[in-house]
Amino acid sequence: MDELDRALINTLQGGFPICEQPYAEVAARVGSDEAAVIAHIDSLLQRGLLSRFGPMYHAEQMGGALSLAAMQIPPDDYERVATVVNRQPEVAHNYERNHRLNMWFVLATETPEGQREAIARIEAEAGHPVYNMPKIREYFVELKLQV
Repeated sequence: MDELDRALINTLQGGFPICEQPYAEVAARVGSDEAAVIAHIDSLLQRGLLSRFGPMYHAEQMGGALSLAAMQIPPDDYERVATVVNRQPEVAHNYERNHRLNMWFVLATETPEGQREAIARIEAEAGHPVYNMPKIREYFVELKLQV
């Protein structure tokens, strides 16, 4: 990463401006120009240094559903099941834990029914049950990692 990459990551963790020319506003904040900001964000995504660039929505406030889900996957089947889970458009991210329930992922859907359908699809394709843990209460933890 170069200095502009680092400046963009550090700056954008605080939010993206809502204005007529947001990329120009970001460019002014990091001492660059709009075209360079857009090119660097695209490059960060292409190189996998950013996994996502976009808004965060409150699914429940929009009629959807959001939950944390877990699965118990035998080590010799982990990669296959991870592929099944990761290709689902409703899965935000998936990670391995050192626990009996060793696969955890966030599931966000447009409707509660969509969540039930996604879980059923994952269970059918993976051949293992999904333990669904819907969000009961939301906590805001402002984690910012300087790079």
